Amino acid sequence: MTAGNILLEAAAQAGWYGLMVRSSGPQIRGGEAAALMRFASHPIECLDDRFDALIGIDWQNIHRFADEIPIDASSVVIGDPDQGNLPEIFVKHGPVQAGVPFKQMAKAIPGSWPNMIMLGVAAALVGLTAEAVKSVVRTSHTGKALEPSLAAVEAGFAAARTLPATPRVLGLARGEAPRWLITGNEAAGYGALRGGVRFVAAYPITPATEMLEWLAPALSEFGGALVQAEDELASINMIIGASFGGVPALTATSGPGLALMTEALGLAVAAEVPIVVVDVMRGGPSTGIPAKSEQGDINIAVSGLHGDAPRVVVAPNSVVDCLTATQWAVHLAEAMQVPAIVLSDQFLGQTRAVVDRPADVSSIAERETATAHADGYKRYAITESGISPMAIPGTPGVPYTAEGLVHNERGVPSSQSRDHALQLDKRERKLRLHDYGERWAEIEGEGDIAVVTFGSCTGPVREALARAEENGVKARMVSIRLLSPVQPDRLAKALEGVKRVLVVEQNYSGQFHRYLRADYELPGIVRSLRRPGPLPIRPDEIYREVIEWSRS
Repeated sequence: MTAGNILLEAAAQAGWYGLMVRSSGPQIRGGEAAALMRFASHPIECLDDRFDALIGIDWQNIHRFADEIPIDASSVVIGDPDQGNLPEIFVKHGPVQAGVPFKQMAKAIPGSWPNMIMLGVAAALVGLTAEAVKSVVRTSHTGKALEPSLAAVEAGFAAARTLPATPRVLGLARGEAPRWLITGNEAAGYGALRGGVRFVAAYPITPATEMLEWLAPALSEFGGALVQAEDELASINMIIGASFGGVPALTATSGPGLALMTEALGLAVAAEVPIVVVDVMRGGPSTGIPAKSEQGDINIAVSGLHGDAPRVVVAPNSVVDCLTATQWAVHLAEAMQVPAIVLSDQFLGQTRAVVDRPADVSSIAERETATAHADGYKRYAITESGISPMAIPGTPGVPYTAEGLVHNERGVPSSQSRDHALQLDKRERKLRLHDYGERWAEIEGEGDIAVVTFGSCTGPVREALARAEENGVKARMVSIRLLSPVQPDRLAKALEGVKRVLVVEQNYSGQFHRYLRADYELPGIVRSLRRPGPLPIRPDEIYREVIEWSRS
């Protein structure tokens, strides 16, 4: 991971685009790890169909995630001959093989490590200069580790020059546009700050923890605070309390944590207290695969609360969109006094990417609050918009109320069917009437074939359709960002003229497909392309489906 991060930063400084996807076993016990990397001269949002190079310090545990590393006969595989032979699972593809004695070379440079030798080899393969890599090493290594690390990088470059007939994978020209090097978790944290969040309570959980680690010092610079709670139940109840007190608040978790939070989410719906929950999805159910990606929380996010409980669900569709989507979720929560769930995932959250700096988006909502001594104030007044002013505790002359029981306009508990119906309609109406603008989805392309997707599947879909267009096949993409409330009229317009729909998602049961079938009218023939994690859906799979349909 260290070598991969340095390589990506050196590529960013060279003006390239790139990304690094983490793959590892259960992080508590440690063990195998791989940095899956891609570089280009244009923006990229996903891994490619295959890897040009595979470099391994040892092969001891690589079988645990070998399926995630597709190679072929044109790939080059470089390993340490002293650490055993290349596993048969890779040999069968017939790649070009070469040996570099990483551990011996590191022992010859006192204080160095094999991963720095590997870094030099990898950088040479992709076409970076030794000085570009060493400049990054100088900023990441200090003290006694610096000089041995620099020497190890130089030794790696020298070793690369002795490899048999291994042409450089890349040789990209330097770009000029200012870019960021950021993970989706960091971007989501920044989006929360830009949206006005000033209190965070959370319990650490893979793969959402980095968002909390980033927010802890950042919040303090804005006069906010982060509290590490004892569990997920405490976390969400703390942010409900903070928001009731007038402070925009957020928690971050993953699927198991979201499952624990559902009762408190229902309280936030009933009491109309705005909060934001960022769910960085991982493999499930139960403990699942903590360090791997899967889009398996759609059901619980959209429908998984007690009773009729309308809420906002927003799904970012790229690493950089984690920023704008989270900021928008804060805006929606505050503007409508509702809980908002942000459905990110491990791929988006933990992938580090070189991206264009996003444009500043004005999306800071101020909730409607009661004025002091407001005459006839009713916390849950039935209004045309469905939004009623919220009294912040301490406001003179008005009662400040939050009620989880069915209640009347004043917040007094009631078991009357009329009060229940009025409040149900009020809570649904404010979400239905809100103007979500064009952010509800990303719509690109044209043609009578449409690929409908969401979240981290957007990158491979976009790349697949670009390939199809190069081959004379036109298709359109609809990546839905606003999962709840549903937007049937908008999707119907986006799919006008479509005869075939391909739904792409990363989970076993087709949760997104079933969600679309339940709440939207999809035109023509509908097919589902889905697979559970940890294997991502790659561009070529989608491309082949689209090409097949275009010929049928």
